[in-house]
Amino acid sequence: MTPNSEGGSAWLGPLRAGRSVDAVTDRLVTAIAVGDFSPGERLPPERELAALLGVGRATLRDALARLRDAGYIVTRRGRNGGAVVLEGWGPLSDDAVRRTLLPGWDELVELSDLRCLVESTIARTAAERRTPAHLAAMRAALAEHEAARDAVTARRSDHDLHQAVLDAAGNRHLARLSRELLARMNVGLAIEPVTEELRRRAAPQHRALVDAIAEGDPERAGAIARAHFTITHDALRHAVERLARRHPGPDDSHPEKSTVSVSATR
Repeated sequence: MTPNSEGGSAWLGPLRAGRSVDAVTDRLVTAIAVGDFSPGERLPPERELAALLGVGRATLRDALARLRDAGYIVTRRGRNGGAVVLEGWGPLSDDAVRRTLLPGWDELVELSDLRCLVESTIARTAAERRTPAHLAAMRAALAEHEAARDAVTARRSDHDLHQAVLDAAGNRHLARLSRELLARMNVGLAIEPVTEELRRRAAPQHRALVDAIAEGDPERAGAIARAHFTITHDALRHAVERLARRHPGPDDSHPEKSTVSVSATR
């Protein structure tokens, strides 16, 4: 999804240039809360992050300053410097998650269902079209993901694995749709959440998916992918559930009633 894309709910797509610093801050705080960026991990460079969010760099800098003041990030100098995440859930998280996730929750559930259907189609197609080169790329990424000792390596290898599956499917329109659905689900960022819990859950699914594709079993590959791609939705739901536990009330309990259709895809 490009920064100027239109369509979808206001909270789902990239922010338009000129939107308030409040909106950008909410997006970043929510992204950290759901595990898009983990404690100890560097945020993308300013230019890249501004493009992902579809905002100007001045607006982004003001939002990052708020995150620094609230203790979410620290700026480090030097070759490996940049904005490093310190805190996963801090003083701004409750309000940010409430404003960012709750208003569009019903649409989010439908988008998650659509994403599972699309990713199932991609995996099925990959099982029918894979070549030895595609399988080699999948296995290399799988080995790196299983050996990963930090969120950065896990995120990169997860991306590489799924990119290899997309390459095997051999349809650039499916690949674009896959990325756009992730961005629309995940506060405008085409980034998969990565936490220790999600990594433990994903590991056996990754291996099973690669095995099914290697064996040329489209039915099994599709079923595994459909279950696997509920992970992003579950990361968002866990953030909302944490909010509900901290502030019980009818508004925060609403998403609980909207997860049935997605649960059916597992």
